[in-house]
Amino acid sequence: MIKRTLREVAAMCGGELRSLEDAELMIQGITTDSRSIIEGCLFIPLVGEKFDGHDFAGDCLAAGAAAILWDKAKGSPPGPAVIVDDTLAALQRLAQNYLKQSKARVVGITGSNGKTTTKDIVFSLLSTTYKVHKTQGNFNNHIGLPLTILAMPEDTEIAVLEMGMSGRHEIELLSKLAEPEVAVITNIGEAHLLQLGSRLEIARAKLEILAGLRPGGTFVYDGDEPLIQEVLSEPATLKPDHFDTVTFGLLPHNDDYPVGLMFLDDGTVFTSSAGSNEPLHLPLLGQHNVVNCLAAIAVARYFEVTEASIKEGLTQIKLTGMRIEIVKGRSGITILNDAYNASPTAMKAAIGVLENMKGYRRKIAVLGDMLELGDAEDALHREVGAFMKGGKVDQLFTYGILGAKIAAGAAGQLDQRSIHAYTDKVELIEGLLAILHPEDIVLVKASRGMKLEEVVEAVKNSELPQ
Repeated sequence: MIKRTLREVAAMCGGELRSLEDAELMIQGITTDSRSIIEGCLFIPLVGEKFDGHDFAGDCLAAGAAAILWDKAKGSPPGPAVIVDDTLAALQRLAQNYLKQSKARVVGITGSNGKTTTKDIVFSLLSTTYKVHKTQGNFNNHIGLPLTILAMPEDTEIAVLEMGMSGRHEIELLSKLAEPEVAVITNIGEAHLLQLGSRLEIARAKLEILAGLRPGGTFVYDGDEPLIQEVLSEPATLKPDHFDTVTFGLLPHNDDYPVGLMFLDDGTVFTSSAGSNEPLHLPLLGQHNVVNCLAAIAVARYFEVTEASIKEGLTQIKLTGMRIEIVKGRSGITILNDAYNASPTAMKAAIGVLENMKGYRRKIAVLGDMLELGDAEDALHREVGAFMKGGKVDQLFTYGILGAKIAAGAAGQLDQRSIHAYTDKVELIEGLLAILHPEDIVLVKASRGMKLEEVVEAVKNSELPQ
């Protein structure tokens, strides 16, 4: 983590010392949370619509903070401080300069789906060869990314930074702050349709990651997505004059694509077309995760990680959060818990995972509302339902008003007796438990706001009849 004198902090963030007497005061670590003070840290009070961190600055100093950043419009600070025009902008400048002072090379990753999983795989592959620091949790926005950088150990060799957004110019800010040597776009999906209105606008927002790409850097992207190439050729797209590209995807026109896919209960085996003929075992479920893995492998090869080390790194992947986690219930039933988030692309991918699971009595999908899809939400939910043709699932349970549209879309694909739509979660759980058998497999997926982890827990803890 950052360790600097207050004089150095002031120079790095463009501020002024409250007093020269504080100049050699050493700070170690940064926090914006007054409840998470560590001895000797720098507290950075941020201002929101309903809070002002400056109100807690005195308490933070009393709790052990060495100093604070202080907005000059807030009057006199209560202790050692660097005075700035804006504490958020100062946080971002501090992170940018800390990164520049380090020797760390930067990988920036964004995408509608799969960016967190891809980040985790990249971290695992690179960690076989380098000292690597990565974004923790969802610290991927204009506050989280600077905090991630400032938490980076001084001897980090590669920083793997996830970049999220909800609207235009947010990723541009993050990319210009981090100046990645390698930029990755996993895909262009439907998340943020409500804010941006179209997949083309989403593509434009995601390609903002090129705004800070270092000249001569490398852009790794989903070659199966024509919108990326379309936006890449638009004159308005900010990008360096010279950079290399690497494409990945399922189709053979890409620089790398999977050969010999084989789906197992504990992951997927495939061969990378651009690598050796050695099969790779990815301990993650689903064809979509193979694509995420190819993106990560492209990054590893850029940094000259050997094929043997790539193979080793795949055995050590540790994922963030609830992303198709296999859960075994008390009765022996298998649950695919993917209740963390949802979009049409991600939901179809999860259904594809369920379809490829072998040796189960029945395949049951429990799907809920996908939120923030804008005016197209009805059609997109019906499209997911229509995707269930060809016996992908045996039973479908839906939850929510929009979930009912999934059920409606599935009406032409599944026997009506196999479709169960609910708007009451308790009733859904009762109906689901009434038909389950220990040899079934159940997929649970919806947007986080639907709280379908409650369904996961109910199935997990139930005593089902044999």
